[in-house]
Amino acid sequence: MATRKTIKVRQSKIILFLFLIGILISSCKQSEKKIPIEQDVVLNQNQPNIVLIVTDQHQAEALSIAGNLNVNTPNLDKLAKTGIRFKNAYVTFPLCTPSRSSMFTGKMSHTLDVNSNEKGDNVMQPQDKKLGLGNVLKNAGYDCAYGGKWHAHEAAIVEGNGFEKIADFGDIPLAEKSINYLKSRQGKRQPFFLVTSFDNPHNICEWARNQPLPYGNIPPVPLNDTPELPVNFMKSETFPEALQIEQNASVKTYPTKNYTKEDWRQYRYAYYRLVEKVDKEIGKIINAIDSLGLREKTVIIFTSDHGDGNASHGWNQKTALFQESIKVPFIINYKNTSKEKINSTLISNGLDLYPTILDYAGIPVFDGLLGKSIKPLIEGKSDYEKHDNIVVETKFEGKQAYGTTGRAVIGKRYKYVIYNWGKNREQFFDLEYDPYEMNNLINSKKHLQKVDEFRRKLIDWCKQTKDTKFLKKVMLPSHTAINSSELFDKPY
Repeated sequence: MATRKTIKVRQSKIILFLFLIGILISSCKQSEKKIPIEQDVVLNQNQPNIVLIVTDQHQAEALSIAGNLNVNTPNLDKLAKTGIRFKNAYVTFPLCTPSRSSMFTGKMSHTLDVNSNEKGDNVMQPQDKKLGLGNVLKNAGYDCAYGGKWHAHEAAIVEGNGFEKIADFGDIPLAEKSINYLKSRQGKRQPFFLVTSFDNPHNICEWARNQPLPYGNIPPVPLNDTPELPVNFMKSETFPEALQIEQNASVKTYPTKNYTKEDWRQYRYAYYRLVEKVDKEIGKIINAIDSLGLREKTVIIFTSDHGDGNASHGWNQKTALFQESIKVPFIINYKNTSKEKINSTLISNGLDLYPTILDYAGIPVFDGLLGKSIKPLIEGKSDYEKHDNIVVETKFEGKQAYGTTGRAVIGKRYKYVIYNWGKNREQFFDLEYDPYEMNNLINSKKHLQKVDEFRRKLIDWCKQTKDTKFLKKVMLPSHTAINSSELFDKPY
């Protein structure tokens, strides 16, 4: 039978145990709380503000500073002249939702399982959304705001992405609401991350369907006032069969079957006017950053989610792996830190934008990312390791589509393209001598060794990134020890 002394000892131990449990529970609850950051307090005095401006369907060559005489973009030109313009920037996927999902996570769209704009084929997983730019920067002490088109994956920004929504989807009055936000941050010590995402020149889609444009129509002009057709307007003899069938099948997406050359010239005129419209809106934001005294401590980044065929290869819209659809403008402007205003380094805006923003924000870049921060490159650091090649993927999806998929591997000089089926599904171009992709070298004996090199690059990429679905569709090098059975995780 226990003595009183033994009972007291036991009671003391129980009380101590309960006390420790109470402390543990309390500390757990406190660790779950998010400590609110007051607007005039900042964790790191050296963190700059970051403004990301995104347009939609804006091809790389649609800037007057790029030498295009058919368009006038004074505001983006000015941004490039006082910053650095990357002339070889590619998207990860030439379509809104997959491309934007990559931009905000730093991952390939097939890794995210965001493979098209179609419902059910474009839902980002919670763990990926949690590591999106808005959430990561918010947790690092940034005030994060978003205005305009989202599409990663919802049309407009929703809760759970780390951003305060300051404007709905729509270009009017997106600039004004962005400027109001900038005014609210004037004099605050807490850094901010503002994303302003415009719809134009995406309205060329409505124009092609002969529909009203949401931000004002573009009236036709006399033919002499329209741009000439591009040098690669005509389809080559090796135009991929799969692309032709997708174009014929989705008439609403590609309503150009009965276009005359005059129609195409009006299309190009309208496209460039839409670019000029959005350049004017962007100018308002850049001027506000200057007038509010924010420029010295603000990184301004401009890019787009994909380009537009713009009559090249007889193509409108995006999704195809032509240069006009997958190359985009990419400009970074911050304290004039670079003497070189034009850079030819291969850039993937879907993979490199994410670590670049984290780097500028002073946030450690996560291990395992495929992209690279461009900040060291801009600052002239010698240890920057450039991409040897960039990979772009695509998929045609929709009620009328045939589900064609494709991959492009772009190097410093050569570009290899393959679609998953059909005649002429492989393409190989020497971009140094053939930047408009008019001469397919896939059957050139002179280039066979180089073609095989790129075939191997794609196989290695698919294995590295677990792109198992497309791995089954690759073409084996002409001389290889690989058996085709090694490409299949399962037969179907």
